[in-house]
Amino acid sequence: MLKIENLTKIYGDKKAVDNLSLQINPGEIYGFIGHNGAGKTTTLKSVVGVLKFDSGEIYIDGNSVKNSPIEAKKKIAYIPDNPDLYDFFTGIKYLNFVADIFGVSKEEREERIEKYADVLGLKNELGNSVSSYSHGMKQKLAVISALIHNPKLIVMDEPFVGLDPKAAHELKEIMKEHCKSGGAIFFSTHVLEVAEKLCDKVAIIKNGKLIKSGTVSEVKGDESLEDVFLELEDKNA
Repeated sequence: MLKIENLTKIYGDKKAVDNLSLQINPGEIYGFIGHNGAGKTTTLKSVVGVLKFDSGEIYIDGNSVKNSPIEAKKKIAYIPDNPDLYDFFTGIKYLNFVADIFGVSKEEREERIEKYADVLGLKNELGNSVSSYSHGMKQKLAVISALIHNPKLIVMDEPFVGLDPKAAHELKEIMKEHCKSGGAIFFSTHVLEVAEKLCDKVAIIKNGKLIKSGTVSEVKGDESLEDVFLELEDKNA
């Protein structure tokens, strides 16, 4: 589903991402863990085509992000840590705008909007202006917009920030459902307990370099994921 080969991104004299390789298969929830400035967001933005990278390759469902960007982007959805939405739209107009871009039929969009707005508790707010939304409400709207075209891969940067406990729980269930139906999810998080319980696989990055990856049980062994992360952080300091 997602294949990252020797990804390198340089800012000035600093390698924000240094020769990173990862593979995420259909059905997998893959957590991406690292301290602030480790290279997580740069990697995610490179995957979704927001950032150009200096070397390496990224393939989404066999399509090169570099050479076939439109085809690659048709297969994905991206939820940044602080979604920039069009404040002058109402919630429903924003969702229809996204659905129009991806060519989603009227029937399919109505069904998905109804389902996810109800689950996330946003149904009664869709007629209101996005400018009136709280951060959590905007996050919910971004989640619904990401699901509206049934993407094969969903990329999320700190998706639980700003969500209330119920919405966070529902998002986890949505993520599981998406992967059970053959999709894949690649997301960054600082909440290691969530990663340990939710993910099939995790990767730990430090100073742009991958320092450990694999199934959750392979990475943590008999310890907690938090303990392993802290040990690796100290070891690779």
